[in-house]
Amino acid sequence: MKTLKDFNFKNKKALIRVDFNVPLDDQFVVTDDSRIVAAKPTILKILEDGGSCILMSHLGRPKGVQGEFSLKHIHNKVEDIIGVKTIFVSNSIGGEAQAASDNLQPGEILLLENLRFHDEEEAGDKDFAEKLSKLGDVYVNDAFGTAHRAHASTAVIADFFPERKYFGYLLEQEMESIKKVMENGEKPVLAILGGAKVSSKITIIENILDKVDHLIIGGGMTFTFVKAQGGKIGDSICEDDKMELALEILKKAKEKNVKVHLPVDVIAADAFSNDANTQIVKVSEIPDGWQGLDAGPQTIRNFHEVVLQCKTILWNGPLGVFEMENFANGTIELGKSIAEATKNGAFSLVGGGDSVAAVKQFGFEDKVSYVSTGGGAMLESLEGKTLPGIAAILK
Repeated sequence: MKTLKDFNFKNKKALIRVDFNVPLDDQFVVTDDSRIVAAKPTILKILEDGGSCILMSHLGRPKGVQGEFSLKHIHNKVEDIIGVKTIFVSNSIGGEAQAASDNLQPGEILLLENLRFHDEEEAGDKDFAEKLSKLGDVYVNDAFGTAHRAHASTAVIADFFPERKYFGYLLEQEMESIKKVMENGEKPVLAILGGAKVSSKITIIENILDKVDHLIIGGGMTFTFVKAQGGKIGDSICEDDKMELALEILKKAKEKNVKVHLPVDVIAADAFSNDANTQIVKVSEIPDGWQGLDAGPQTIRNFHEVVLQCKTILWNGPLGVFEMENFANGTIELGKSIAEATKNGAFSLVGGGDSVAAVKQFGFEDKVSYVSTGGGAMLESLEGKTLPGIAAILK
């Protein structure tokens, strides 16, 4: 695996694909800068070697050139976090970008405009990738969040750097964390899958059954499993067309000696609202007109015991509707259990949009081993897919 450690960037211009797709408020102020912070070690390594950095990223899903998606809004934030003066150009290819790159001195940073202002980026256009490639001497991919996309700047561009393409520190760390869970995790290995739908997690479940000893299923997809086994779930969310599949998953897990842990009780509500009336009921005895919105107290205790006996833990998806304060307890308590296990020496990896949001919201970010920066990329890795952005560097 070609990483930054394998190269000295002295007098080289490193073209770095970063993932600066950060959230902005209505005043265009960055509300979560963790993706910029995550790219800092890679950028500093290159600058300290005596090289210069040309940063390219997308922001949002613009339709052509749209001012609100301009990377000029994050220019100052990038400068603040990296601590180095950064030049911004209002295009990612063409005369202005090329001139800025030609004039870039060792120790300097150039930030290009939003790649997705050009449709060719998402189309994986070879000519566009070639134009980008002319800006640098070396290509570095440090954008795990887009590694599952075969875009011009994430995959195609690597062809123009057959000998000089490298993984950045962040991408390397992401790959190692996933490998730690999927290939060489210390046993017992536990996967916790939450969220609303079984359908979005099927491939992950099928892929990880050979690698885990315990599987906790929580969140909304619980009810598809419970109903499939004959339980009464009231008005809880359920994918009726996936019930047969749920039974099949339980059967496969049993054959592979994987212990599956489902909630035994839930906090049921009479409406999908933070102000709804609630009651604690058995997961298989939810009355009509009521729906399960969070894990119940006995479930939390059961899951706590499972988490503490495991040495490698993957967490993807919340245990309840944590966005509503009254249904956040299950997710918070699970976070506490994982934090305790991590403190006791377990390796814990958190990935996927909602669980990452929960970990940040409830202050567990520094209490787990690793929080992935890529939602879709992380999920596709867990499904066993080779990501285009990673394959392009390994080629």
